[in-house]
Amino acid sequence: MSLPQNTFKRALREGTPQFGLWAALADAYVTELLATAGFDWLLIDNEHAPNDVRSTLAQLQAVAAYASHPVVRPVRSDSALIKQLLDIGAQTLLLPMIDTAEQAADAVAATRYPPHGIRGVGSALARASRWNRVPDYLNRAADELCVIVQVETVQGMDNLPAIAAVDGVDGVFFGPSDLSASMGLLGKPGDRSVREAIRGGIETVRNAGKAAGVLAPDRAIADEYLAAGATFVAVGTDTGLLSRAAADLAASYKGNVQAAAAVKGGY
Repeated sequence: MSLPQNTFKRALREGTPQFGLWAALADAYVTELLATAGFDWLLIDNEHAPNDVRSTLAQLQAVAAYASHPVVRPVRSDSALIKQLLDIGAQTLLLPMIDTAEQAADAVAATRYPPHGIRGVGSALARASRWNRVPDYLNRAADELCVIVQVETVQGMDNLPAIAAVDGVDGVFFGPSDLSASMGLLGKPGDRSVREAIRGGIETVRNAGKAAGVLAPDRAIADEYLAAGATFVAVGTDTGLLSRAAADLAASYKGNVQAAAAVKGGY
């Protein structure tokens, strides 16, 4: 049995743009549906969505048959949580609120077995190794792991060159909402100064030889970040798509009913 290849990690190394969607509805059936839509990657969110280890596992299993690559974000960059997510088979992690190079190095260490890190050894119990059916999993696992750190504060931006230089960090992802709040612009992730900071951050990350990513549901802003050199961009959220489509559908019918009522009232 072969160790699954991390196609997302390879694409980032090659500089091939990867377009993703946030999966926040925390349901394996929904996430499997999204996996058929053609996105390069799907973000299974544990930070701001009601996911846990079991619901994340169900979603990893649900999308395994499809080309969309699952990226998992834990609620925080914690070695115990990282260990659990790796053991259930996550190969790409998006680790939130990384403000210093030391935090980034700790995050990488949590994904590596000793002597290169601190990941606990429990592969015989783990889906990641297919319950020890993947030959030499312990020595090969790190080859297919992709570690993305999320920079989303002014402090993180100040420390960005050192964060991006950490060995084992494959990419840096910018969070416009938290960054805008940290900059005193709460609720204004599309503000010009926020976009300027992120464009500068993308350049810094690319100069370090790493991949840069960002969440940009607005097409014009997404194109702006792609032009600046972003390699992986989340272009929407499942919650946003469903909410907007549902509201548009309801309005289209309610508008017709109201228009009909107005006509009848005129007779």
